[in-house]
Amino acid sequence: MKKIRVGIVGYGNVGKGVEAACMKATDIELVAIFTRRDPSTIIPASRVAVNNYYDMFNDYYINYIDVMILCGGSATDLPAQGPQIAAWYNTVDSFDTHADIPKYFAKMNEIAKTGKKTAIISTGWDPGLFSLNRVYASAILPDGYTQTFWGYGVSQGHSDAVRRIKGVKDARQYTIPVESAVQRVRNGENPILTTREKHTRVCYVVAEEGADRERIENEITSMPKYFADYDTTVYFISEEEMERNHSTMPHAGMVFHVGETGDEHNKQVIEYSLKLDSNPEFTGSVLVAYARAAYCMNQEEKFGALTVLDVPPAKLSPLTSDVLLTMI
Repeated sequence: MKKIRVGIVGYGNVGKGVEAACMKATDIELVAIFTRRDPSTIIPASRVAVNNYYDMFNDYYINYIDVMILCGGSATDLPAQGPQIAAWYNTVDSFDTHADIPKYFAKMNEIAKTGKKTAIISTGWDPGLFSLNRVYASAILPDGYTQTFWGYGVSQGHSDAVRRIKGVKDARQYTIPVESAVQRVRNGENPILTTREKHTRVCYVVAEEGADRERIENEITSMPKYFADYDTTVYFISEEEMERNHSTMPHAGMVFHVGETGDEHNKQVIEYSLKLDSNPEFTGSVLVAYARAAYCMNQEEKFGALTVLDVPPAKLSPLTSDVLLTMI
């Protein structure tokens, strides 16, 4: 049986998570990593070839790799790299700026359709698995209301956005659900909560020597789509403290849907939750499952951009239909 040949673009935390997931998949073969860094400085756990970013555009890799998994950040990497790469490859990414997904989808759809490629965007767990659960729940209980909570944990996209600020050497951003709000929803109260009432954000920042810390803090707390709508606290710490206390990347999250059925207004509560020791390794595992789907759907000539809502669950699995029937 032919293995699906996969390439990784970007060897940061998510890229390493994808690599780990590829090494556990029996039907996936990781064949190359592409980076904007000096390839000679990277020794991947899988020992596959590490190439310059632009090497992926030579004929050898274009004809050899089945799916390219894009592991860059959503703030600046994916908006530029996604369309560029989708012109030549089937792609999967974890673009997670919710407000910009329609615009990103439209661009990826145009590019991928032109090249007869399949681009599955915004996979991961939110957007991704949580998106599926919001749709399932609202379809089953239309007389209801959905609420999503994230944390306690490190947000990779938000941490990346902070690291892009001038004068920031390193950063971790923690998303923290407001526990009283979670309990009200779990109890079936269906409160109408503002963004600020649902979560707080805490940023730990290592500033470059001589950097204007007041400016950095103001840029963080006023950043639209990321921090401006939240109560955000910024702590400046040393590199040693960052390594000692913030080197792991746990995360968690919950999707609730509270609805009513019948004439007697019986209350029904759906709750889906995740608790992750490693956010990037879990996200990488989701990306690899959707890479499998991208390859299969491209073989079926499903060209253009897709989201997790467009992918049949069976396409994510390497198992045969007979085996999948036993899991129903």
